[in-house]
Amino acid sequence: MLAYKFDWGVLWRQPYGEWLLQGLWLTIQLGALAWIIALALGILFGTLRSVRFWPLRIFGVLYVEVFRNVPFLVQLFFWFYAGPMLFGKTLQFKINQISGLNYYIAIFGLGLYTASRVAEHVRAGFASIGHGQYDAVLSTGMTRLQMYWYVMIPHALRLIIPPITTEFLTIFKNSAVAMTIGVAETTFMSYKIDEQTFHGLEATTGAMAIYLVLGMTVVKLMDLIEARFRIPGLMSR
Repeated sequence: MLAYKFDWGVLWRQPYGEWLLQGLWLTIQLGALAWIIALALGILFGTLRSVRFWPLRIFGVLYVEVFRNVPFLVQLFFWFYAGPMLFGKTLQFKINQISGLNYYIAIFGLGLYTASRVAEHVRAGFASIGHGQYDAVLSTGMTRLQMYWYVMIPHALRLIIPPITTEFLTIFKNSAVAMTIGVAETTFMSYKIDEQTFHGLEATTGAMAIYLVLGMTVVKLMDLIEARFRIPGLMSR
């Protein structure tokens, strides 16, 4: 360790600097696309957990409990190694021939896992709305579907922006797990630089700095959204 020679130039010297930028871009893609899936499914299953019709409520509970309680790494391995087997040998062969399959599975798996966490926040948002508001909306003549779509879901989402910020930030950090199935995101690229240069300390530090800046950017963006949609008297920070 005493003979170690620092070389921070590996963080910008070609091709290593380009590798880190490519990894950053892939990390942003993974997080953003998986977030679209997570938010859509999270709202859906969080709403199902709040309805009175018990078969739909049970369906929502099953989804959340399965995906929330199984580690994301295990889920990712399942979708990548075992998922294609569910379609039979013929389709399995065709699926395995898809270019960039690991990339799509990483987005899909990350989105499904995060959706279970988002769903719980959505359910908490519904639970924080008083029953009187439900009755007031129904008294206007709206159906229950209209009530949820036009009033309750928008209200609940505005209430849960702070915890949703955490999930949005976490999804970018969890994208690092995708390196285990060969997705060349930021962490993967830092290890690749280490293999080529034997300067793992500098490469890993560079990856940490990238995640730190990315995380702070996400938090700032969500702060702006929270300020824009804050409900006076209910949300304050």
